[in-house]
Amino acid sequence: MRTKILTVVATVFTMVAFAQKAEIKAADKALKGGDAAAAKAALEGAAGTISGADDKVKAQYHFLRGKAYADLANKGDATAFDEAVKSFREVISLEEKSGKAKYTNETEQRLAAISADLVNAAVDDNNNKKFKEAAEKLYMSYKISPKDTSYLYYAASSAVNGGHYDMALGYYDELKAVGYDGGGIAYKATNVATGEVETMDKTQRDLYVKSGSYSDPVDEKLPSKTAEIVKNMALIYTQTGQNDKAFEAFKEARASNPDDVNLVLSEANLYYQTGDKDKFKELMAEAASMAPDNPDLHYNIGVINMEQGNMEEARASYKKALEVDPGYVNAQLNLSTTYVNEGNGLIDEMNNLGNSRADIARYDELKQKKDDLFLEGAGILEEALKTNPDNQGILSQLKNIYGALGDNENFMRIKKLLGE
Repeated sequence: MRTKILTVVATVFTMVAFAQKAEIKAADKALKGGDAAAAKAALEGAAGTISGADDKVKAQYHFLRGKAYADLANKGDATAFDEAVKSFREVISLEEKSGKAKYTNETEQRLAAISADLVNAAVDDNNNKKFKEAAEKLYMSYKISPKDTSYLYYAASSAVNGGHYDMALGYYDELKAVGYDGGGIAYKATNVATGEVETMDKTQRDLYVKSGSYSDPVDEKLPSKTAEIVKNMALIYTQTGQNDKAFEAFKEARASNPDDVNLVLSEANLYYQTGDKDKFKELMAEAASMAPDNPDLHYNIGVINMEQGNMEEARASYKKALEVDPGYVNAQLNLSTTYVNEGNGLIDEMNNLGNSRADIARYDELKQKKDDLFLEGAGILEEALKTNPDNQGILSQLKNIYGALGDNENFMRIKKLLGE
């Protein structure tokens, strides 16, 4: 009796193996005919029993399954990417274990193709503001090729753009864990035939230049993205009410990158957003000392000093900005405004004076001082007008100053320039 039972069981296994091979063969035939859906259906028929097959059959099954899902993904089924990747990875794992790499080489090529398809699909998703989908595709592309950490960086950026902050933080944490910097060197040269500047790897670029088909090689240094990543993480923490984590992120980043002025600026901005303007001013001054030729730094220091009523410090900062960039219109406008605001500050005292001889004398003194301040502000803008004759901001502010001074001639001149 025992022998008969064993014979029946063996027969059942033979029938299962036969069915598997038939379904796998049908899937292969369907793929060759371009019918990925039929191939998928045939493989689903073998799915329930494939775990009992030998590694050779499993590798073939997963290879065909990967091809079927990859084809479906290319035809618009975005959900099929994940299944294709899973099956192709299983092929590589099985053949590594068995030591027989029949499908591995082609599988790796197909995974590289899927990675490229995912990136292209993510670009389309981003353009259509489908940021979560874009982030997921870019992350999957990174998992296919972990050396391409830029895909993980762009996945985080897409998540941030879509407001998917938890997802973005997860990606940023991974970037930190792998030591992603984002900097490096871009090797560029000009295509002699088209005149276009192209980026390529160094070996290829140097060969093309040597052949004469490209010229003007340039090694362009790419800045580190560390500051941007930390800034985004800190902003997410801030928006989610986790200010302590935000400040800790900057502390950690600055300890590792003490000379990165962008980190100082981002930290200063966080203090500004949280209402600590004294700390903001301190950090801006630190940044200005690190990058004295950056006019925006001096301008922003001027803005915060002006908001706090420190007119002399504000003027000094605006003047530094103009030393670096003489045509910095906003610095010119704000420098003028410091004098106008100071002049306006005298008007209340003038209006509160009485009619005594001492009050009249004081009134005249204050009026002269006010007018001198207004004229100082006007002079700055008249100088600015020489290089920006059509700037509406400059013209409007000048018109208001001359109107307040009672200078009708200049008031009408500026009004005419405004086209009023």
